[in-house]
Amino acid sequence: MPTMWLSDAQKIGVAFCSGGGFFLIGGVMLFFDRAMLAMGNILFLIGLTFIIGPQKSLLFFARKQKAKGTAAFFLGLTLILMRWAFIGFIVELYGIVVLFGDFFGTIASFARNAPVVGPYIGLVIDRIPGFGGRRNAELPV
Repeated sequence: MPTMWLSDAQKIGVAFCSGGGFFLIGGVMLFFDRAMLAMGNILFLIGLTFIIGPQKSLLFFARKQKAKGTAAFFLGLTLILMRWAFIGFIVELYGIVVLFGDFFGTIASFARNAPVVGPYIGLVIDRIPGFGGRRNAELPV
């Protein structure tokens, strides 16, 4: 398996995205704390920009196929900032699924190969209908 080398900017972007994920999880655990959800979103957007670059980030969000996802994501962020944290999070979650739904398979295969927890993640993924792919595959006779 070839090793992926990240530039320093991409490493910083991964750190920002990770921090954003932790803030989002913390915001949900603290019963949709508005400040933590907003900070998580901002860190995630900054991290994404560092990872793929500003121009590619704008092109990603501006694609015609992703217009509904982009609108939902930013509407959700706006609702969170306007103190409608729960509804904003639900709208934003829909936007994330539309925007990043193509990457869920890649993320799942990466998570399967994670040390220690990878096999357990694989068991959970295999139980999701239509997502795991291993259990639903037909066996040759």
